[in-house]
Amino acid sequence: MGENKERIEREEDNISIENIANKMIKSYHLNSFPELCKENRMKIPYLSLEIMHKEIAGDINQAIKRVVKANDYILSKECAKFEEDFSNFCGSKYAIGCGNGLDALYIILKSLGIGVGDEVIVPSNTYIATALAVTYLGAKPIFVEPRIDTFNINSSLIEAAITAKTRAIIAVHLYGKAAEMEEINFIANKHNLIVIEDSAQAHGARRLGKRVGTLALASGFSFYPGKNLGAFGDAGAITTNDDALAEKFYAIRNYGSRVKYIHDYVGVNSRLDEIQAAILSAKLPHLDRWNTERNRIAKRIIKEVNNPYITLPKEAEPESYDVWHIFALMCDKRIELEKYLNDNGIGTNKHYPKPIHLQRAYSNLEIKKGALPIAESISENELSIPLYYGMTNSQIDFLIEKLSMFTPY
Repeated sequence: MGENKERIEREEDNISIENIANKMIKSYHLNSFPELCKENRMKIPYLSLEIMHKEIAGDINQAIKRVVKANDYILSKECAKFEEDFSNFCGSKYAIGCGNGLDALYIILKSLGIGVGDEVIVPSNTYIATALAVTYLGAKPIFVEPRIDTFNINSSLIEAAITAKTRAIIAVHLYGKAAEMEEINFIANKHNLIVIEDSAQAHGARRLGKRVGTLALASGFSFYPGKNLGAFGDAGAITTNDDALAEKFYAIRNYGSRVKYIHDYVGVNSRLDEIQAAILSAKLPHLDRWNTERNRIAKRIIKEVNNPYITLPKEAEPESYDVWHIFALMCDKRIELEKYLNDNGIGTNKHYPKPIHLQRAYSNLEIKKGALPIAESISENELSIPLYYGMTNSQIDFLIEKLSMFTPY
């Protein structure tokens, strides 16, 4: 009787864990992205993770069940495993899990002693998190314009922005394209500056044969759900080859502590939790395959869309491998193009509709409209179109057809 009761309880426990895992996977497609719910009737939503997750549902199920059964949720085996897996993937000596991509950049800057009175060069065209990490420490972000054809920071403009207060350059690999790291590192070495990578949008991208995450002293990654490698919530990581810095990163993410209740630094609470780490470990082996498919789709769009009103992004240079986190096109009739695509059942987005220097949050910098015209032009004319693993050939055909047929008149 006792054995039978124990067997029933064990089966019920398995069923409840299975239900939790299945519900997470099934509801994740739209519920994690409220902005997509409005698009669920579209022929081509701006982003769908459904096919990706269906294909590996068994692996994700097992990952979630493993954590729930272990009853161990913070800085344990799953986090350590993902850190090892991700460092091997990037080719770095260390990967340190943390709460999100912003925290990753903040922890790097804090560990380097950057603070009040310092300046850090950042691209004028990037997500606000890049600048926020600098601001949180009391330092000042100095904006440098991008190249209009790559959207990444223009390395030829960096030296003019360097002052006696400059401590570092954050090179953002925007939209999945690696920045001009050889030029940026040359300038930094010349002026004794630190280079940090913001790799939040570029998991698996390469420059001169090396993956992002190994192209500077340290790199911050985000695993926000919509990234090429995304968790089921917020998550992040830092990569580095520097032993001393890695020790600081490990401590600062965990209240400044490497030994429980012993605190060497004024740290933060920014830890990669076990469930997110387990899910990321389940997804990581598929990332190269997913990125290859993104490249196939991007090449088709670039080759087959023919429209004088639309400027398409460039294919990757021979020295680079892009991972196409965002397919960003330019159109000076963006309002008309967006309406046209939406009316035809094609989802869109804008990255980013208002540049950082014109946001109210940064009004204290007193940078006037017109001061950074390239970033402003991108914010006014950029439109992001669907590109993700799981798009069908008929969806790609339809997207190409509609882009080619667009006319604003």
